[in-house]
Amino acid sequence: MWVYECHKMDFTKAEKLESQNEVQQPQQPTKGTSFFRTCFNGLNALSGVGILSLPYALAQGGWLSLFLLFLVAVLCWYTGLLLRRCMDTHPLIKTYPDIGERAFGYKGRAVVSVFMYVELYLVAVEFLILEGDNLDKLFPNTAFKVAGMKIRGKQAFVMLTSLIVLPTTWLKSLALLAYVSAGGVLASFILVICIFWVGAVDKVGFHENDLDLNWRGMPIAISMFAFCYCGHAVFPTLCSSMKDRSKFSKVLLVCFITSTINYGSMAVMGYLMFGEHLKSQVTLNLPIKKMTTKIAIYTTLINPLTKYAIITAPITTAIEETSLFCNSRSLSILIRTALVSSTVIVALTIPFFGYVMAFIGSFLSVTASMLLPCLCYLKLNKAARKMGLELIIIVAILVAGLFIGVVGTFTSIKQIVKHL
Repeated sequence: MWVYECHKMDFTKAEKLESQNEVQQPQQPTKGTSFFRTCFNGLNALSGVGILSLPYALAQGGWLSLFLLFLVAVLCWYTGLLLRRCMDTHPLIKTYPDIGERAFGYKGRAVVSVFMYVELYLVAVEFLILEGDNLDKLFPNTAFKVAGMKIRGKQAFVMLTSLIVLPTTWLKSLALLAYVSAGGVLASFILVICIFWVGAVDKVGFHENDLDLNWRGMPIAISMFAFCYCGHAVFPTLCSSMKDRSKFSKVLLVCFITSTINYGSMAVMGYLMFGEHLKSQVTLNLPIKKMTTKIAIYTTLINPLTKYAIITAPITTAIEETSLFCNSRSLSILIRTALVSSTVIVALTIPFFGYVMAFIGSFLSVTASMLLPCLCYLKLNKAARKMGLELIIIVAILVAGLFIGVVGTFTSIKQIVKHL
């Protein structure tokens, strides 16, 4: 059984303390992050490896699937607002698991946490697959000898990457990596500029594609779109860290509009350049001899290397905070090494970047970004359960989320099994 926070008071104890301390305290100066800093952090949460697969997603679904990208963006923006309203129901709510616990007790916290941890774990796996694919494109026909065994290509680079990131996972303080990984926003914009440059200046060109709609590819496409907007796990934390929490709704609007413009640009340009020949990562289609291609790939490679430890830190912390593993440095290193080793095994066993992303998007991201915010909000807000426009919208999101989750998960698992 998970013990999520060793020394944290539960809500009932905190409420008793709160009621015993109703004497007004001297007002403290307001501290927290500014509006613009929170916008940057929010954009960084939304700016991930998903942007690489958006052209492929558009190629799978056809031009009309672009409408679904905007629809998913609107739905996830709205559920972000619901999380904000959930936080208003109690001053002690600071994180997403707190919302789950306030709504459904410790079972709610457990469900939210498990979905968060599994999603983070699979994103770490995606990082290794991404590094293997792109390094193999930069350095084809590379091989290493390990204990007399010759390991080639993508598999060799996956293992090499794991050895590079392993020491970073042993660090308790990730402050330096956090600053470097915050370049995710800049990296996303550089990548879009590089793709445009390859198409317009390096003479790859932009070509018309006649595929308007492909129903068979739609589940994969919409699952990948959902993956791109899976920042809800950090939204409550960002909100609670603001100087003025009332402005968080505007932060969400800025973040979703900016990221959607960036995502839409990448999807359209990549699809116009390579059409139905697109691979799961647009960088794999770029002409390797061009300097712009190398800039794009190196920019793509840096972020996973710096983010891997940050992504896996909540998982290792949750394990270490059990009484069995508390305060043991050697066991901490062993746990973190085992976690990295397990992600390597999964990455080598299921090296399908696009299909793994579709699975994460349809099963985990849809649950965390669409279904759970709606369910928690309805549980915490009695007024929202009365028949009206708000309830109709929430029910529509739940139905859409369930449909995307079931169909997308089935399709992605089917494709993974087919390609094993």
